[in-house]
Amino acid sequence: MVVKVRQPTLPITELEQSAFCRTDDDLSTQPLEEELKAGVRWQKIPEDYYPLSAAQLDERIKAAREKLGRRLVILGHHYQRDEIIKYADLRGDSFNLAQYAAAHSESEYIVFCGVHFMAETADILSRPHQKVILPNMMAGCSMADMAPTEDVYDCWEELSELTTGHGGIVPLTYMNSTAAIKALCGRNNGLVCTSSNAAAAMRWAFERAQRVIFFPDEHLGRNTGLKLGLDLNDMVVWNPFKHLGGHTPERLRQAKLILWQGRCSVHTRFTVKQIQQARAKYTDVKVVVHPECLMETVKAADYNGSTEYIIKIVRDAPAGSKWAIGTEINLVNRVAHENPDKTVICLDPVVCPCATMYRIHPAYLAWALEGLVEGEVVNQVSVDEETSRDARVALERMLQLV
Repeated sequence: MVVKVRQPTLPITELEQSAFCRTDDDLSTQPLEEELKAGVRWQKIPEDYYPLSAAQLDERIKAAREKLGRRLVILGHHYQRDEIIKYADLRGDSFNLAQYAAAHSESEYIVFCGVHFMAETADILSRPHQKVILPNMMAGCSMADMAPTEDVYDCWEELSELTTGHGGIVPLTYMNSTAAIKALCGRNNGLVCTSSNAAAAMRWAFERAQRVIFFPDEHLGRNTGLKLGLDLNDMVVWNPFKHLGGHTPERLRQAKLILWQGRCSVHTRFTVKQIQQARAKYTDVKVVVHPECLMETVKAADYNGSTEYIIKIVRDAPAGSKWAIGTEINLVNRVAHENPDKTVICLDPVVCPCATMYRIHPAYLAWALEGLVEGEVVNQVSVDEETSRDARVALERMLQLV
């Protein structure tokens, strides 16, 4: 076996995460020429869009959308800014949005206001005549970027060789991964999961092999394993910059859950100290966090769950209740706005939107839609037929769990 060792590096998307952080809570959209000063990578578009105000962009988006009619469906992930969400035919998490798009086969164009892996999933699940468009190609995902496809394939090759005849291994990938990694799972008797069904997916995997490799978020994987009753000694973290992930063959065969070394740059900001501070300020506050948070943070919270879970638990809570939430700030602000009878705050006093989601500026949406009006498809996201076929197998296995 050829030993491949790379120098440790962080994805550019991770290094850019703090670009939009601020101490005030004003996330209102500025003209693109102002937001370009954040110093992150932006896709170049015609410069006449740069000075347009939010009101001017609003008029142009509405006009283009009206001309396109039922040929168009716009999807908005929960973490998008309000100035984008208001145009969405549906808002939700990545998989729900992809399913919605696939169910609306009358729409020729699917404009996905999210990040790249989400648009890939929509293309995998959509019909052949549908075109999936990502308004800004620089809208990636730091977590997905922490699991480069080639590195994951090398890891799988090594683990497959080590575990053959020793109880086997099943690959399980979080939705936040490339189509190629989803395809690897489809080809190797594995599946995909979301944060809401990770436990069910992991149970399914353990019914088929002695151990599981979980890509690419170690924190969701660890928190899910603990929920299923695994001990921390049953888990190891695979470091892609080290031979065999930094472990001996014996340790890897002993492990039940192998966690890829990856994280969400938004959710790892939330800490136990922040929870303590929220409880000191509001003695009767309830704390709910996303399971992508650190293990210690999840343990210290009252509740943890997916984005949809967080929305529901606050919505269904009694009037007058107080909530401190550990997830992306645009969603927290929207939950607060939609629950005026409750007190809703973000755990992190520093306002840090997801820096890649935030790159879907209304100027990019206007540019993409006006291109469609003129018959020009920009930023189409297309997954090749073989990858799409195998990835769909992994996605369909997940659907069978529900």
